[in-house]
Amino acid sequence: QVQLAESGGGLVQPGGSLTLSCVASGNTFALTEMGWYRQGPGKQRERVAEITVGRGTYYAASVQGRFIISRDQNTVTLKMTDLKSEDTAVYVCNAWGRASDYEEFEFWGQGTQVTVSN
Repeated sequence: QVQLAESGGGLVQPGGSLTLSCVASGNTFALTEMGWYRQGPGKQRERVAEITVGRGTYYAASVQGRFIISRDQNTVTLKMTDLKSEDTAVYVCNAWGRASDYEEFEFWGQGTQVTVSN
């Protein structure tokens, strides 16, 4: 069992910055991937960024150059800069845990709201 606890969401003006954190607890020893999805009002769910053991990082084109994802043990951090109104969304932490070479499990947090507005 893995629990993902998110924090750092809030209200920020366009051009501002926020940092999101996700802390995994429980049986976290085999987490191979941690990252973030988001879904804004009237928009489809989007994979924002992820960091994967042995593969490096992924960024959606819409955030590339503005967001940086990092991981330290069981904590993944998303540093967001130059925020735009279209970044407004519920951001949800996501992780994958390896059970074996042939099986893995996906975990989700409850989400944290990021609002970019004047």
